[in-house]
Amino acid sequence: MSTVASKLNISKVGRVCVTVADTDRALDFYVGTLGFEKVVDEPMGPDMRWVEVQIAGAETTIALAPPPQGQPAGGSQTGIILDTSDVDAAHAALKEAGVDVDDEVSRYGGPVPPMFWLRDPDGNSLIIVQPSR
Repeated sequence: MSTVASKLNISKVGRVCVTVADTDRALDFYVGTLGFEKVVDEPMGPDMRWVEVQIAGAETTIALAPPPQGQPAGGSQTGIILDTSDVDAAHAALKEAGVDVDDEVSRYGGPVPPMFWLRDPDGNSLIIVQPSR
């Protein structure tokens, strides 16, 4: 272990941050559509809030936060991958609900799980996969 790493005391990925323009709209999507639960909602300066959502029982949260000053919200490839036991049913349900999803589930074969991308109301991309394990 490097000298720097030994001083960091990092123990887990606690949260990831997704920038959003409208916190209430983002909450409606992540809680109302995707089924997350809101676990933090605190004031963060004038007219801003720090909000975190999580899948029930999960340790890592997603922070739905305003972007840094002078930067636009959204439009990022978040790198967040959500697991499902039925990728086809998840794709169909989100498509029926009007969520911006890929036209089809991608199937690459081999060890790569079937997957599709979706975009939240701010254009942030997430991936839903059906792991083989």
